[in-house]
Amino acid sequence: LPQIVSVGKHVKGYHYIVANLGFKDISLERFMHGGANVTGFQLVDFSTPMVTKLMQRWKKLDQREYPGSETPPKYTSALTYDGVLVIAETFRNLRRQKIDISRRGNAGDCLANPAAPWGQGIDMERTLKQVRIQGLTGNVQFDHYGRRVNYTMDVFELKNTGPRKVGYWNDMDKLVLIQHEPTLGNDTSAIENRTVVVTTILEAPYVMFKKNHDTFEGNDKFEGYCVDLASEIAKHIGIKYKIAIVPDGKYGARDPETKIWNGMVGELVYGKAEIAVAPLTITLVREEVIDFSKPFMSLGISIMIKKPQKSKPGVFSFLDPLAYEIWMCIVFAYIGVSVVLFLVSRFSPYEWHTEEPEDGKEGPSDQPPNEFGIFNSLWFSLGAFMQQGCDISPRSLSGRIVGGVWWFFTLIIISSYTANLAAFLTVERMVSPIESAEDLAKQTEIAYGTLDSGSTKEFFRRSKIAVYEKMWTYMKSAEPSVFTRTTAEGVARVRKSKGKFAFLLESTMNEYIEQRKPCDTMKVGGNLDSKGYGVATPKGSPLR
Repeated sequence: LPQIVSVGKHVKGYHYIVANLGFKDISLERFMHGGANVTGFQLVDFSTPMVTKLMQRWKKLDQREYPGSETPPKYTSALTYDGVLVIAETFRNLRRQKIDISRRGNAGDCLANPAAPWGQGIDMERTLKQVRIQGLTGNVQFDHYGRRVNYTMDVFELKNTGPRKVGYWNDMDKLVLIQHEPTLGNDTSAIENRTVVVTTILEAPYVMFKKNHDTFEGNDKFEGYCVDLASEIAKHIGIKYKIAIVPDGKYGARDPETKIWNGMVGELVYGKAEIAVAPLTITLVREEVIDFSKPFMSLGISIMIKKPQKSKPGVFSFLDPLAYEIWMCIVFAYIGVSVVLFLVSRFSPYEWHTEEPEDGKEGPSDQPPNEFGIFNSLWFSLGAFMQQGCDISPRSLSGRIVGGVWWFFTLIIISSYTANLAAFLTVERMVSPIESAEDLAKQTEIAYGTLDSGSTKEFFRRSKIAVYEKMWTYMKSAEPSVFTRTTAEGVARVRKSKGKFAFLLESTMNEYIEQRKPCDTMKVGGNLDSKGYGVATPKGSPLR
C-alpha cells in the first residue's frame, strides 16, 4: 500500500480490493483523500456484545504487565482466540460423551512409515466438526470436510471520513449491499473539533511574511489576500485552522512518468492538508483529483518583459510622428504633383505669356516664356507643403486645380504631423520589442519560459494551437532551462536579462509586480487565455 501511494496510483480512476479479513486493521489515512476506490472485508464485528466486552477488558490491561495492549487486537488475534475456544469446546464435548482421549499405553510412533493414525484422533476429528460456537469472528461451524461454513463477512469501502460498511457476505445470501442515505457535502461536524491544515504558497500579494514575523506565532506570521480569505472562510463555517506553507514551493503538477502529484495539489491528494487557499488555478487535470470552489478571481496568462529604456532623440527624430510608409508616400506625392503641374503648365496656353521689353532692350522674343519649368514646379510644391508659398502661381484652370488639391493635402498632413509631434514631445516613448505571443514565437533572440509545475506550463504542454505548440517545443528543448522554480526567480531573471528573457505568468501577478518598486517590468499584449483561482479541497471533503 505505501508503494501505491508513492507512485501516485491511489487517485481517482484506480480500484483496489484489499485481500485480507481485517480491513479496519490497515492504516489507510493516505488513501482517504486520494480518490481511488478501496474495498475490503472485515471478519470481526466490533458492534457485537462479545467483541465489545473483550475490548473493554483489553483497554483496562496494564501496558507494563501486558506489552502491546496499547494497540487494539487484529483479526488474526481474534481467529487465534476462536481457535482456542473450538479446541476447548471439543474437549468438553468429548468428556460429555465419556470418550477417553488420554494417551495411556503406546501412543504410537510419530515417525512411522507408513503413518499410523492415532486411535483417538478419529473421535477428536468427528467432535471438532460438530463444534458450533459464537466467537469473536461470529458463528464458528464446520462441514463434514472440516471447512468453516455459515459465517458472515462485512464488506467495507473507504470514504473520505474513513472505512464505512456497505454490505455483507455469507454462504446463503452471498453479497448483500446496504443502502446509505447520501451525506450532505457541507456537513462539517466531523472537523469542527479539530484543527484543519490549510496549505498555501508564499506568493505576494496573496501570502507573505510580515516584516516582524519572527515575533509572531502560528497564523499571525502571515499577511496577504489569501490569508484574509482563509480567515473569513474559517469564521463562516466555524472551524479552527493552521496555515502550512507547501514544502516544495510548487502549485501542483503530475509527473508524466511517475504520475505523482507535487505542490499543494499533492498535499491535498495525499492527505497532508485539508484545504488549499492560494492563487491556485482551476484546471481540468486538477479537478480529476481534487475539488474546487467557484472562482474568487478571474485572470489569464500574460507576458512579462523588462521595461525598455527611454529612447534618446536622434538626428531624424522629427520624422517619428509619422510612419516611414507615410513619409515615402508624401515624397512620391510631392514628386508626382510637381510633374503633373509641369505637364499641365506646358499644355495650357494660359501659362505662356509675353513679357514687356524694358527700356533699351529688344522687343519680345518669338518663344513666349513659361514660368513653370520642372525646377519651378518642384519649388512651388515644396513652398506649398511648407506653407510658405513662393513668387509664382499657376494661371491656368488646370494648374490651379492641381495646386488647390496639393494645398488641401498639405493642410491635412501638416495638421496631423503637428498634433502627433506635440504628443511625442509630451509623452515618453519606450519601444517594446515584443507585443504579443506571436512576436515571441517567431523570434529566437529573446528567451521565454514559465513557472515549473504550474498551470501555465500545463497550458502550453496541452495546447493544440499552432503558436502555443511552437512555443512549447522551444521551451521544453531550450538550454539552459527556461522553467523557474518560483515566480520570484522568474521575475529576477527578467530583471537581470537586459531584455533577453520574457516570463509567462498569471496577469494578476504580472500587474502587481509591474506597479511595485523598482518598476522595471511591464506587461505586454493581452491575456493568452481566461481562467480563475479557486479554493481547493480533497475529493469528497465536507469542506467543499
